[in-house]
Amino acid sequence: METSPFERKRRHLLAEMNVVPYIDVMLVLLVIFMVTAPMLTQGIKVELPEISTDSINVDSAEPMIVSIKRNGDYWLKQGDKPDKQMKLADLTQTLQAVQQTQPKMQVLLNGDKNVPYGDVVKLMAALQQANVLRVGLLTETPSTPHE
Repeated sequence: METSPFERKRRHLLAEMNVVPYIDVMLVLLVIFMVTAPMLTQGIKVELPEISTDSINVDSAEPMIVSIKRNGDYWLKQGDKPDKQMKLADLTQTLQAVQQTQPKMQVLLNGDKNVPYGDVVKLMAALQQANVLRVGLLTETPSTPHE
C-alpha cells in the first residue's frame, strides 16, 4: 500500500520537561536569600539596661524606634525602612509630622545603658515638644534576677 503525498507521518510528542535550569535558578536564589537575610534583621546595636519589668503593649501598627548610641547619635527606625541617623531637631520634626498623620503612633526608646542621663532627658523633652505622648523604654531582661 502506497502512502499519498498528502499523508504525514505521525510524530510522537516528547512530554518531558528539563528541570535542570530551574534547579540552577533556585540554588542561586537560595544563596542570595541566605546572604541577605542576616543583613535585614540587624538594627542599631546598643547595650540596653537589664531590668526586670512588665512588657508594654504595642498597639500601634508600626511603632517608631528611636535609638541613642553611646556616642550620643540618634537613629530612627520607621517600619521596614532602614535605620536612619538624624540630628535631634530633624528627629523631632519627623516624629511631629508622623504624629499629626497617625495620632496613635507609639515611640519606643532604645537607649544604650552608657548614655548620659541628660541625653535621655533631652530626647524625652524633645518628644514632649513634638506632642509625642505614647513613649516606651526598651530594656533587656536580665539573665540573673537582681535583688
